[in-house]
Amino acid sequence: MKRRHIVLLVIIVAIVIFYLYPTPKHSFKELYKGQDNSVVASLDSFRSSPLKSITLEARQWNYLAIGQGSESILFLHGMSGGYDIWWQQINALKGKYRIITLTYPPATSLNEMGNAVIKILDTEDIDTTNVIGSSLGGYFAQYLKTTYPNRFAKAVFANTFPPNPIYKEKNEAVASIARFLPEWLVMVAFRGNIKTTVIPASENSPLAQAYLLEQSHGRMSKQQFLARYHCVVDSFVPATELSRSKNILLIESDNDPLIFAELRQKMKDLYPAAQVFTFHNKGHFPYLNEGREYTELIGQFFERK
Repeated sequence: MKRRHIVLLVIIVAIVIFYLYPTPKHSFKELYKGQDNSVVASLDSFRSSPLKSITLEARQWNYLAIGQGSESILFLHGMSGGYDIWWQQINALKGKYRIITLTYPPATSLNEMGNAVIKILDTEDIDTTNVIGSSLGGYFAQYLKTTYPNRFAKAVFANTFPPNPIYKEKNEAVASIARFLPEWLVMVAFRGNIKTTVIPASENSPLAQAYLLEQSHGRMSKQQFLARYHCVVDSFVPATELSRSKNILLIESDNDPLIFAELRQKMKDLYPAAQVFTFHNKGHFPYLNEGREYTELIGQFFERK
């Protein structure tokens, strides 16, 4: 009996350790070691700007309000980003535009996310803004343009997808299992996909790799990651007026491993009047590994009358 109790205790302790083992933390500076020190300094400086916050339905939303100008731009990140993933573009544009950029807490629906964005805009006295979003952020931007047409002017839907059943069909089983896995293990799987799929398509960019791996080393929680997946598979019907709008820019990459060719074509079919720019062999994060050209592209689009 004593041996049996010891074995049971060992099993319980092992399970507790398995679930409570902390996610290892590594900074961008550590992960980008040996590369351009000016990039590290630039990101560190950007992160030193104080964040603001609002609370909506007991959930805190942190955001950065920066820049100056008569017009504004709202930046929306994807599943694996944060408010600062756009720092290169924001630093280049903040002299001409008021800019809002935020990090999503574990919000599980586009409706909840939309309500928070509107409250942020109201808090900052921004009646109408331009918007750019990539991946989940691009999907969210489509939702915002549909749901609040008078609050959003020009829009960039980048490396993104239309409403579709594909992601849910491919990932529902994995997402269901992930709910019961410890955070460190979910992040191990996330890092594996980044290293084997995303980074090779992004020209093996050290910058993209360091930023994305940092997210999995303590800057993004399992709850945030899974909540963002629920927003990816949340559905809505895009407004028919958007199909006629010339104030939309679609950005895509011809080798994007996360936005399948079928979905890239559906975006162009859904918004036939939109301007389209295709990056060649730049992957899912061209704003990281092709930052200068990307910034010039969106800057010209927002300046166009």
